[in-house]
Amino acid sequence: MNYRELGNTGLMVSEIGLGCEGFAEDGCRGAKLLLDEAQRQGINYFDLYTSNPQVRSAVGEALRGRRDRFIIQSHVCSVWKDGQYKRSRNIDEVKAGMEEMLRLLRTDYIDVGMIHYVDSMKDWQEIAQGPVLAYAKELKEQGVIRHIGLSSHNPEVALAAVKSGSIEVLMFSVNPCYDLQPASEDVEELWAEKNYESHLVNMDPERQELYETCQRQGVGVTVMKAFGGGDLLDEKMSPAGKALTAVQCLHYALTRPAVATVLAGAHSVEQLRESLAYETASEEERDYAPAFASFPNISWEGHCMYCSHCAPCPKRIDVASVTKFLNLARAQKEVPETVREHYEVLEHHAGECIRCGACETRCPFKVPIMENMARAAEMFRK
Repeated sequence: MNYRELGNTGLMVSEIGLGCEGFAEDGCRGAKLLLDEAQRQGINYFDLYTSNPQVRSAVGEALRGRRDRFIIQSHVCSVWKDGQYKRSRNIDEVKAGMEEMLRLLRTDYIDVGMIHYVDSMKDWQEIAQGPVLAYAKELKEQGVIRHIGLSSHNPEVALAAVKSGSIEVLMFSVNPCYDLQPASEDVEELWAEKNYESHLVNMDPERQELYETCQRQGVGVTVMKAFGGGDLLDEKMSPAGKALTAVQCLHYALTRPAVATVLAGAHSVEQLRESLAYETASEEERDYAPAFASFPNISWEGHCMYCSHCAPCPKRIDVASVTKFLNLARAQKEVPETVREHYEVLEHHAGECIRCGACETRCPFKVPIMENMARAAEMFRK
C-alpha cells in the first residue's frame, strides 16, 4: 500500500481508503469483515457518513483493540431521527448526534470531522456564519475532532469553503464524467442523462480551480464516487458511452491535484480486493488515456490529463509535472512559493525543451506541449 499526506494535516493515509457502504451488509457483520481485510491490506483510512446506530455500533465493536490502526473520517450533521438518516443543521440535533457517534464508536476522538453534505451556497453561508462551524471549531479545540472537513458535490460551494480557510479536508466526488459538469446545487444533476446528451468537451473550469486551490492551500481531498456509483464500470450505464475499469477510475482520481485517498465503496471483501488490485496493477492497466481518447460522448482535446503518454522526453523533462505546476501558477496569475519550490526540485526544467515535438506526436489529447513548456520556462524563469 502506498501512503500520501492528507493536505497539511500531518496524517499519512492509504491511497486506497474504504467507504462504509458494505458495513451494513449481512446484519452489519460486513463492518468487521471489511475492516479486517483493510488492516491486512494496509488500508488505514475509512469514511463513516452513515448515522445508522446499528452500523456505528458494529464499527465500534470491530475497532475494539485497534482504534489506533485506523484514521476515521466521520460526519458531523449526519444524525438518526425517527428511525432514519437525516442531514441536520439544528445544533441540538448535531450535538446529540456527535455524542452518540462517539459513544457507539467507543472512542473519544474522530480524526476528521466532516461537516456533512453541503451542496448549496446558502447552506454553506449559514454553516459558516452560524453555530455548526463554531461547534466544529470548539470540538477541534477540545481534541474531540483533530481536523475539520466538509463533504460536497458542488465545486462552487467546495471552493468557497476551501478559500475560507476553515476546513482542512474536502470530501468531493471525482471522476472523469462528473468533472465535465458545471456546478449545481442538485446532486442528481451529476448523473442526469439529459446532461450527457450533447457532446461534452473538457473539464469544468471551476472543478479544475477547486483541485488546484486545494493543492495550493494544503487542503487534502478524499474522493467519493470514483466509480460514479458503478455506472462508469458498465458500458451500458456509463455517461461516457464506454466502460472503464476500476483501476482506471482509481488512477484518474489519484492523479488529480490534492487527492490523498479514494474511498472505495465495497459491499464485500471481494469488491474491496478489486479496488486493492490498483496497488499491484501495471502502468498499462492503470492507463486511462486510450479509453478517454475514444469516448464517443466526451472529448478532452487540448486538456492535459497528466497521463505521461508524452514521455519519454529526450531531455528527460517530466512534462506532466511541469504542466501541473504551470496550471497551478496560472490559476493564481503569479507563482506561489510552494509551487516554485516544487518546480525547482525537478531534475529537469521546461527551459531545457528543444522543441523536437516528439511529445506532441504521442499525446492522445493533442495538448500544445511545446507551447506549455515555453510558458513554464517564462513563468518560472528556468
